[in-house]
Amino acid sequence: MSAVEEKLAELGLTLPEVVPPLASYQPAVRSGVYVYTAGQLPMVEGKLPVTGKVGAEVTAEEAKELARTCALNALAAVKSVTGDLDRIARVVKVVGFVASAADFTGQPGVVNGASELLGEVLGDKGVHARSAVGVAVLPLDAPVEVEIQVELVQ
Repeated sequence: MSAVEEKLAELGLTLPEVVPPLASYQPAVRSGVYVYTAGQLPMVEGKLPVTGKVGAEVTAEEAKELARTCALNALAAVKSVTGDLDRIARVVKVVGFVASAADFTGQPGVVNGASELLGEVLGDKGVHARSAVGVAVLPLDAPVEVEIQVELVQ
């Protein structure tokens, strides 16, 4: 087991299976020393635990937990192309999309769920640049979607 997966276990988390694509794309691709993930939904065992807009059907706190799940799914996607999460030199960028009610403005707090998980699991290697974007709707009516870019150890 890798050191990253040992840290996940210490946190009471396990790396899930890679979420299968919903359309014509790959969950992650490698280009040189970088891995780019597709947007990861908060799927748990092939299902969304909740659907709807944040600030309406879904609370900001629920959405923050869902963003953690998205980040965990993104790490699984990274492992699918690297074979070992210990190859991560650092997380470079995180982009979070939040399906938002018209008056919801707490997107950064929601995406903190993903950022905080990456920091807990990877320490200083998890510090990254980030965007948190409110959108009208996401695939399958998911409340949140997260993609990451990581640099690998050379």
